Amino acid sequence: MTTRPTSAYASDLSVRSMTIDDCEAVATIRVRGWQAAYTGLIPQAYLDAMDIAEDAQRRRGFFAERNTVVNVVAERPGPGVIGWACYGPYRADGRRLARGELYAVYVLPEQRGTGVGRALMAEILARSAADGFPDLSLWVLKENAPARRFYERAGFAPDGAEEPFQVGGVLVPEVRYVRPLSPPAAG
Repeated sequence: MTTRPTSAYASDLSVRSMTIDDCEAVATIRVRGWQAAYTGLIPQAYLDAMDIAEDAQRRRGFFAERNTVVNVVAERPGPGVIGWACYGPYRADGRRLARGELYAVYVLPEQRGTGVGRALMAEILARSAADGFPDLSLWVLKENAPARRFYERAGFAPDGAEEPFQVGGVLVPEVRYVRPLSPPAAG
């Protein structure tokens, strides 16, 4: 499934299923995305220690073994892959439930505000509804106001659940957001 957003500034953008050949680009997006989005929210030493090559290797392993995780990438002619998102079954206490969970949405920092995140979100929402998930949940750092606004614009709302996320030896509070999904139209 590929989508092409209709807005003028995003007309050259496409979203497609990730392949194993995209692991290096996705690792770059993830590491640079964390370093840009989480400065001041999680320990800087953790962000500074993130390594693209190590993340790419880990991503190849995840990609090869996790058949329930759906990964998509956004790309443009020229720069290539510039965004990544993934979802799958909701994880609770090590179990996977029938609900859906958005695990990640990241865009290269220089591509923010260009429609990449919205295109990835539209694709994830369409695919997760087609997969039969009744809703999609996600966890976001409580203090990450830009991300929370992005998710709220996409129809997600906090449901009151909060949990600490341990990163770099520090507990950082996260809040859960949920969005009901519409079942796919009968064809």
